[in-house]
Amino acid sequence: MSDGAVVVPGFLVTKEYRRFEEFCGACQRERYIGICYGPPGVGKTLSARHYAKWDLLEGRDPLAFGEAVPVEIADCHSLLYTPPVTNTPRTVRSSLDERLVLLRGLVGRARRPAHPDGQADFSSPCELVIIDEADRLSTPSLEELRDFYDRGEIGLVLIGMPGLERRLARYPQLYSRVGFAHAFRPLNQEEARFVLEQHWQGWGGTIRSDEFADQEAVAAIITITAGNFRLIDRLMSQVRRIKELNQLSTVTREVVDAARDCLVIGAT
Repeated sequence: MSDGAVVVPGFLVTKEYRRFEEFCGACQRERYIGICYGPPGVGKTLSARHYAKWDLLEGRDPLAFGEAVPVEIADCHSLLYTPPVTNTPRTVRSSLDERLVLLRGLVGRARRPAHPDGQADFSSPCELVIIDEADRLSTPSLEELRDFYDRGEIGLVLIGMPGLERRLARYPQLYSRVGFAHAFRPLNQEEARFVLEQHWQGWGGTIRSDEFADQEAVAAIITITAGNFRLIDRLMSQVRRIKELNQLSTVTREVVDAARDCLVIGAT
């Protein structure tokens, strides 16, 4: 890595993610339907992808037997599906079946070295299905999903916007199977500060407790973003750009204000 290179923080494990992880684990263990809802940008999709290890699975060919797969895939037990805006029961079921084949094939190949006779284990490893953007599902698609859940003996998590739980309450056959609900909350100040520290470290700096400019900048970012993970990431991208363009050694409140003016995020 060259001097001055910027390191973008990877997935950050926050208290809110730990709560989401416990929620998904309960749905997976008890084979219940769970509803997760929260405002946009708080990290629901990122958390779902991380829990399902979807970055390891997505885009791979389950039938490419000559291709090595990461050993971490052997422990995957979940699949993630985001329905298109226009969906039908057939497209939902077909997409889920394709992902089941993907998960079974990749996990089987990843587990082969540990198998006594060296053969791949293609028994179904799926224990949890996570549906992102569940607000998009049409009424017939929701019914198809209920049938899929009933036949599969697996856990199911539906992720969407606030109000998803009230909408699903209108479908008693599905709602009666809901065992858990989880409200995904924005980051609190402590967590937001932790995330900002990772950004500061990414460009080779630290947030100094004895430096007023640093503390003022951090307070401004927390106020502007209100703990919204996506807004923090977008704002910090602009802060980094302004800092580099002006060859600044520190981030000040003025830099944060200039970065905010580049984004459509509303007034504080």
